[in-house]
Formats: sequence, structure tokens, C-alpha cells
Amino acid sequence: MNELGNKIAKKRKDAGLTQSEFAQKLSVTRQTVSRWESATVMPDIDKIGDIASILGVSCDYLLKDDVTECDSAPQSPVSRLLKTAVGKKVKLTFFDGEADIDLYDSDCIITEFEGNWMKVSASTKKGQIEKLLPVSSILSFEIKEEG
Repeated sequence: MNELGNKIAKKRKDAGLTQSEFAQKLSVTRQTVSRWESATVMPDIDKIGDIASILGVSCDYLLKDDVTECDSAPQSPVSRLLKTAVGKKVKLTFFDGEADIDLYDSDCIITEFEGNWMKVSASTKKGQIEKLLPVSSILSFEIKEEG
């Protein structure tokens, strides 16, 4: 079992959830949870935020082997700014080579922010999408006026 699988299994058990109960909360099968925990497959990146939320841990804790659930870095000014942007419409600009084609020239809503990750939703040509983005890929963002 890899570190991610171990962390998911431990925190799921700590929360008193069976694999079936956990799977139901995530709209996946029990077998999918079993495969995550045994490291047969990795969860889709868009499920990581939901897994972290249900288990009460950070995305960093799940994704980085060197982060413990007790680690808590002081909040940077950028983190404080991003937390205030949750729920607001923003226009994202990405670093060269980090551009997300689905979000190019789209207004997004930051639905969650935690540590080094943000979850955004946007209406695109492909329809409504949700993405989990590393904050390090964002060059800048502009908060759009309501209305």
C-alpha cells in the first residue's frame, strides 16, 4: 500500500466509515475505494478535494508524503487573499506552460481553497466543469464585479 492509500484507509477508519459508506459519500463504488487504499489505482485528481473534505484533512496531507496532518504552516498573505476569494467570480491567468485550456478566457468561481490547492468551477464551451488546480500554476487572478 502506498502512502496515499494508507492515509485514506487510516482516516476513513478513524472517521468510523466503512468502505461502502465512504464510497457512497464520493459517488464511487466500494471497489474503487478498495483499489485506492491498496494502491491498485489512484483517485482522480478531481476527487482529492472531496476525499480531503470528508476525511477532515488537507489536500497537501493526502498528496505529499512529507506532510503530516499536524503540519500547519503560517498563513501567507496570498493564502489569506485566496480564502477571501472563495465563492467569488474570478478570471485566472496561468504561468507559461501551466495554462489550463479548459479555463482559458473563462470566468471561474473559486469553490474551495486549501493550502496549495484550489477548486474552481466554470461554465465553458464543454459545459459546467470543476477542476482542482495547484495554486503554483496561477500567475494572477482578477476578482470580477458582481452583476
